[in-house]
This record gives sequence, C-alpha cells and structure tokens, in this order.
Amino acid sequence: MRADRVELSWDASKSNWLVRIVSGEEVIRRHCSLPKDADQQALRSAATQTLRDEGYDPEVSTVNIQR
Repeated sequence: MRADRVELSWDASKSNWLVRIVSGEEVIRRHCSLPKDADQQALRSAATQTLRDEGYDPEVSTVNIQR
C-alpha cells in the first residue's frame, strides 16, 4: 500500500513534529519527538519509519517537509 502524500510540519501546540499520511480520503496523523531544528535527513527517516509502522511502503521522495 502506498500513501498519496506524506507531510511533516511543526505542531507548535504540542511542541513536536506532526506526520500526516494521506491515502485517498484517509488521513493518519502521528507525532514524533524530534527537536524543532532537526535536519532533513532525520525528518525523512522519521517519516519513513512512521510509514512502515502504519503498513505503508516507504517512499521518501513523496515526503513534504514544512518548516
């Protein structure tokens, strides 16, 4: 199964990163506890692991990071 879109954004209210996995009409939201100033590689790695945990094929090229 592949996600249509994967987005990472900083959630200021929870002070951690929010991973949004969009697949059709389904949206899965998961938080990860990386620091706000985490580098691109760490964020992509966290998104890839979250995709795996949710049962999706990790496709790093589809990850959109919003700072």
